[in-house]
Amino acid sequence: MIGGLITIAYVCQILLALKQIKHFNQIYACLRKQGKVAIGRRPGKVKSGTIAMFAINASGDILDAKLMQGVTVLAKFKDKETYIGENINHLTETHEKVQKENKLTQQAIIDARNLYLAVASKTYHEPTPLSPFTMIRAQLSGIFKKS
Repeated sequence: MIGGLITIAYVCQILLALKQIKHFNQIYACLRKQGKVAIGRRPGKVKSGTIAMFAINASGDILDAKLMQGVTVLAKFKDKETYIGENINHLTETHEKVQKENKLTQQAIIDARNLYLAVASKTYHEPTPLSPFTMIRAQLSGIFKKS
């Protein structure tokens, strides 16, 4: 019986995650129609994860802004109209609108800005993800080095 409940919970988690991915793709497609899209993220393991997306014109002005923040797959994107009209180059840690946000949102906004600038300057390189085995080996070697 416990196995059945775990299976049902797992299937529900997968279905809700697929729904969230579909929602992300719809928002991204909508923003992409307006111009380039800068995406910043602050992944959450225990705390809530945050994704900031900005539609940007050729001069760096923000045409539309969306933010998703939450712990569960039920989180949805919300409009952040306060950033419309701002230039993405000016969204730094000291910007008054950025300072009014919570720390997780600030980190996602700064990440979007930094990634946008790196891609614009052609210095951005996608990091190569580590295989699960490599990650486990690195964690185990870290544990044994501490001992």
